Amino acid sequence: MDKSDYSPHNIAVMTEFRAEVGYSAISQVEAYWEGLRGARLMPKRSEIDPRGIESALEYTFVLERIAPGMARIRIAGSHLSDLMGMEVRGMPLTSLITPPCRRQINDLLEDVCQRPAVCEMRLNAETSVTKPQLEGRLLLLPLKSDLGDVSRILGCLVAQGEIGHTPRRFDVVGAKIRSITAPSTLPVAQAPAPNVTEAPQPADGFAEPARAFKSHTPRADVPYLRVVKSDN
Repeated sequence: MDKSDYSPHNIAVMTEFRAEVGYSAISQVEAYWEGLRGARLMPKRSEIDPRGIESALEYTFVLERIAPGMARIRIAGSHLSDLMGMEVRGMPLTSLITPPCRRQINDLLEDVCQRPAVCEMRLNAETSVTKPQLEGRLLLLPLKSDLGDVSRILGCLVAQGEIGHTPRRFDVVGAKIRSITAPSTLPVAQAPAPNVTEAPQPADGFAEPARAFKSHTPRADVPYLRVVKSDN
């Protein structure tokens, strides 16, 4: 660290700073999901293209909800297999979580699918002599299946630190869940204009001034009826 750059104004709260450093894959996956859904509530599973999240692919996975609060891993990047020391496809998501926290994960999975909602968790791995300090973040984003139900989840798990002896399982030390709604695309309704008939206004330019209307009545000294005599 260069001490010449030290200033009281450069001090950052580490609990807030560390939540962002090293977790760019989390932001990339969420931004990709937001871009896909556009004005809808969520994108479809069939719309996910690995090329759109290529730089975060090793941390990304797709879950299938198989029962209330239960989801298994259908597709997973290499980072999850590294953490478990084995292939994780077909395993439940709770296999990466310590037993005391699995009920909490089940409840959060239901929130993601049923509300629906976006969920982000802070994780700490169990430690021992062969398992050094390891912390991570987990992101869960709902997806529609081909049948239209919310039974798929796009996820991203990033762990920071030395993996050590596997498998590594995590405690949930914090969770943030946010309900999602589709952005409104309907125009704002406007009250209809009152049906008022207005007198036509004279146009500028070449228009001539309007002439006053005058009625013509018979002269007072001229009889209104005349008798016409005919000799025939």
